[in-house]
Amino acid sequence: MQAVLSVVQKINLYLSDYILIILLVGAGLFFSIRTRFVQIRCFGEGMRSVFGKINLHGGRQASGLSSFQALATAIAAQVGTGNIIGASGAILIGGPGAIFWMWVIAFFGMATIYSEAVLAQETRIKNPDGSIHGGPVYYIQRAFPNAFGKVLAAFFAVATILALGFMGSMVQSNSIGETCANALGVPSWIVGVIVTLVAALIFLGGIQRIASVTEKLVPVMAVLYILGGIAVLIIRARYLPETIGMIFRYAFAPDAIIGGSLGFALKTAISQGVKRGLFSNEAGMGSTPHAHAMANVKKPHDQGVVAMIGLFIDTFVVLTMTALVVISTLYAGDGVLAAGAAEGISKANMAQLAFSMCLGEGLGPVFVALCLLFFAFSTILGWNFFGKVNVEYLFGKKAVPLYSVLALIFIFLGSCLSNDLVWELADMFNQLMVIPNVIALVALSSLVKAAADSRSTSDRL
Repeated sequence: MQAVLSVVQKINLYLSDYILIILLVGAGLFFSIRTRFVQIRCFGEGMRSVFGKINLHGGRQASGLSSFQALATAIAAQVGTGNIIGASGAILIGGPGAIFWMWVIAFFGMATIYSEAVLAQETRIKNPDGSIHGGPVYYIQRAFPNAFGKVLAAFFAVATILALGFMGSMVQSNSIGETCANALGVPSWIVGVIVTLVAALIFLGGIQRIASVTEKLVPVMAVLYILGGIAVLIIRARYLPETIGMIFRYAFAPDAIIGGSLGFALKTAISQGVKRGLFSNEAGMGSTPHAHAMANVKKPHDQGVVAMIGLFIDTFVVLTMTALVVISTLYAGDGVLAAGAAEGISKANMAQLAFSMCLGEGLGPVFVALCLLFFAFSTILGWNFFGKVNVEYLFGKKAVPLYSVLALIFIFLGSCLSNDLVWELADMFNQLMVIPNVIALVALSSLVKAAADSRSTSDRL
């Protein structure tokens, strides 16, 4: 396992430090300009679409999902361990400034995820039985209707199955197992068995049952976590100005807190922000389009602006709450990490330590474990569905039962394996998904521009 970990870390080094930064930042800038900064122009429209028509009982659709169900399924996939453990790891390795770079990636990523949702709607297909399928494999083939397109789509599908259906689910169950073991003393493998059994019951109901669960679970878990975070920030209110200052200061001078030369420290802060930002908001990765393709909306633009709000909630609300809590308690003022790394603190227990400093050693770890259980489990549900779409694309419906069984096995194994190896494998396959997805997005950018322009045209009319 140590040998495998070493190889995977080297691959991830090149992917995250070079290829990923170029692709994600480049795509975000490209689509921001191409859509005339749709994330700013249409932000209010997206907020009204989500919160003006919010309904936790969307019901069973004749085909596809309601717009909010699709959004809830997408957010369920986005809001996971990346928002707690991923953000903590980015801060621990790249310093508080890594959060600034997460914000930058998220801002431009809002234009990218708008493009993904639009193209997922534009290229989705309806089967004779009324079921709807959509996602990157379909717009990849629209972009390249030849052998190259088939190879690119197959590469994306395989990477998605491994990244989300298998390795990604291992990350989620691993985090659930570790935090529950730390907070409650329950062996992680027992937690893994329980999570696996509950997941199996929901998987059996297909996308309609997954959507029914996520549309209720996502709002509850987000509100619970935000309220807990607000309680900590009230207690540490006097350190908030320093906390925010550290995020901006160490974004450009991280060497003062993580050591090494300025060039090395800055590269570390940016790469951590990009890598963990991708794992959190998934913009450009090609995962959430599977959910947005299912939405029943009048035109693709309508789901595109809804998708932007999903990313906003994920990064600028939930992940930022984690960052403010961790930095205000562990770095600002009398924080234990103010003078550098402290022994015994890791990305796995960082958030629990931060919350326990204000909520108490009894309540703090339990609160984080409970929130992470909701976050990670909802992500397992969303990612399983995304993997299923690609299994069916590659092998047909007959392969889906086998995929479901294997996915459940990986969920259980995740609670027992090394945390570092699981995270590195998930990072690698997540990053590999980006390459074919972004290539297709750019190739079909004219469709995205037309969708973004359609809003301006309707406004003039």
